[in-house]
Amino acid sequence: MLLDKLFMNDRGGQILIGSLLLITTLVTLLNLFAPPGSAFHVPTYTVTLLGKYLCYALLAVALDLAWGYLGILSLGHGAFFALGGYAMGMYLMRQIGDRGVYGNPDLPDFMVFLDWQELPWFWSGFDNFGFAMIMALLVPGLLAFVFGALAFRSRVTGVYLSIITQALTYALLLAFYRNEMGFGGNNGLTDFKELLGFSLQSDTTRLMLFIASSLALIAGYLICRAVTRSRLGRVCVAIRDSENRVRFIGYRVERVKLAVFTLSAALAGVAGALYVPQVGIINPNEFSPLNSIEAVVWVAVGGRATLYGAVVGALLINYAKSYFTMAMPEVWLFALGAIFVLVTVFLPNGIVGLFKRKEAKA
Repeated sequence: MLLDKLFMNDRGGQILIGSLLLITTLVTLLNLFAPPGSAFHVPTYTVTLLGKYLCYALLAVALDLAWGYLGILSLGHGAFFALGGYAMGMYLMRQIGDRGVYGNPDLPDFMVFLDWQELPWFWSGFDNFGFAMIMALLVPGLLAFVFGALAFRSRVTGVYLSIITQALTYALLLAFYRNEMGFGGNNGLTDFKELLGFSLQSDTTRLMLFIASSLALIAGYLICRAVTRSRLGRVCVAIRDSENRVRFIGYRVERVKLAVFTLSAALAGVAGALYVPQVGIINPNEFSPLNSIEAVVWVAVGGRATLYGAVVGALLINYAKSYFTMAMPEVWLFALGAIFVLVTVFLPNGIVGLFKRKEAKA
């Protein structure tokens, strides 16, 4: 009954969830049971690549909740993604133990190299998986809450808010580059060994991470869909379209913005936490403002205020990025800019908006 309400007038969402479940099942079966020499075999590196795409798609859904439905063009969601990734990276570093280069059971290799004598207080607890996952949600959410409380109370909106979010991301980029911060400096965190006792080099572990990424994307979509279908979601759209009118009729606009923006940041943190064990590294480059801008392009290309359009945009753009960076690496940034301009000019509602238009004419 609840799912029926969530998917009411959401044919795109139904197709997305069905496709994700089907693809996840097929990839799992073909990876496990199709012989390696078979044309139907899905190699592990493809499974890992697909898992990375799904993490990007969850980030895009989180951004679409804030931008598409609330009107907050955040150029800092890459920071929330990276913070979630660092939380997972800290857990994975604690699992290395004495198997590191220096054989220190308590300190990660980069701390031994920098002659640190003891583990910093903010690394405490990260030897526990549950604590690390709570931090992957809590740290991005708390940053978004504090930032939003200050910005929304001051009624900073529009391009000014976008610039401030980008400045926040760049400030974190510079901070995490410093060795004294205790996060590995410019090298970041890497050389991970295992997750929950399972080797990260194992094909089975990588397949399970892919499945977890798919399920997290489905869960993230359903959470965002539940928000947009609720009264809160309708207020968000009203704020996006005319904030002053909503404020005039008595709604506490700042509280609505703060709640949804914090939720969006927490979802981005989950995406980052799933991303790190699949790529095997997290470093300050993940805070790069360019990453946040790319996420905005994904949502714009797929279609704002649809949620499933954000997934489509993230998957298509990242597939194109993988192709161009291998075939013509010097062309990719020009291609990305051209795609964004063409979609903005000719498809203001994104790719899924084109199909909606065709359905309306039919």
